[in-house]
Amino acid sequence: MLRIITLNLNGIRSAARKGFFDWLDCQQADIVCVQELKAQIADMAAEFLAPAGFHGHFHFAEKKGYSGVGLYTRRKPRHVIEGFGIPEFDAEGRYIEAVFGKLSVVSVYLPSGSSSPERQEAKFRFLERFRPHLDRLRGSGREVLLCGDWNIAHREIDLRNWKGNQKNSGFLPEERAWMGEVFGPAGFVDVYRRLHPDAEGEAYTWWSNRGQARAKNVGWRIDYQIATPLLAEKARRAEVYKGQWFSDHAPLTIDYAHEAG
Repeated sequence: MLRIITLNLNGIRSAARKGFFDWLDCQQADIVCVQELKAQIADMAAEFLAPAGFHGHFHFAEKKGYSGVGLYTRRKPRHVIEGFGIPEFDAEGRYIEAVFGKLSVVSVYLPSGSSSPERQEAKFRFLERFRPHLDRLRGSGREVLLCGDWNIAHREIDLRNWKGNQKNSGFLPEERAWMGEVFGPAGFVDVYRRLHPDAEGEAYTWWSNRGQARAKNVGWRIDYQIATPLLAEKARRAEVYKGQWFSDHAPLTIDYAHEAG
């Protein structure tokens, strides 16, 4: 069994203070994908770089206190790829891939467009440039799993207030159509939805810090594990963990009947 966890930490130092690494130590995970480190190498304590039993791999943003992604792996990968070859976004630390023979696992953090029109345009540029990369991954001959914060809710079922968010970043028609291409022509599978096709509130993975969004479960499902079909078919169990809060996101854990190799 292969247990994979993904979580947007909203700052690795903040998540650590809230008990993330203590929780992780009890999860029996094989691979952990993390996003939004908000740190650089000088900020990384030994526990952050290599929690007990794990190898750590990171792609930091050039800008301090911003973005950044990482992977924790029990087994040492054959090799690790930082970035997907687009300088604008590689400078922001949004992509890291670990290759284990016939399996690639990616931690990815798509831009948010909610802060300004300029950032929404950057998000659209990312989607345009990332789509051909997905095709390359799909054609690699390996099983591929992309885990992370995609900053897009795909369907109405994926957020509480879908009617009021149709003109907001994260639920724009263009963004949703792009996700439809990922799960259509690109040939990838939304693994959580494969196991829980009708789940609503229990599927949410992010809540605004405004108002009482978390208390009222006014959430969004924007964190995904997205796999090639053969790997997706091996998914046996998926859970969004809400017993503790390490971030404004919740960890998504999925177990696969698969070996990392």
